[in-house]
Amino acid sequence: MTEADHNADTASLNKVTATPDALKLIAELQSEYGPVMFHQSGGCCDGSSPMCYAQGDFLIGDQDVQLGEIGGAPFYISRSQYEAWKHTDLIIDVVPGRGGMFSLDNGREVRFLTRSTICKI
Repeated sequence: MTEADHNADTASLNKVTATPDALKLIAELQSEYGPVMFHQSGGCCDGSSPMCYAQGDFLIGDQDVQLGEIGGAPFYISRSQYEAWKHTDLIIDVVPGRGGMFSLDNGREVRFLTRSTICKI
């Protein structure tokens, strides 16, 4: 995927939003770690948790799609997962619990959670 293709995907999607609690936690993480980014996990260990990383700590590949930005942080999902969820709008929230093992929200007694709504086709 070229950068132009990636930007076209991003401009046409904007399929992710965040609750005020999520935006507050993102701001806290940004003040501690600098710019952050998200990747929607589809793995077995972290379920479907959105994983938060310092920008540059997680390599984005040709098979990742940027859904938009929340709190100034880019939000990605794998292309195969996007194909399954492309008619879904994601809402990132915060709930009590522990974050994913490598996610920056881990150890704060709150974690990011993905909620969703089916969008009209």
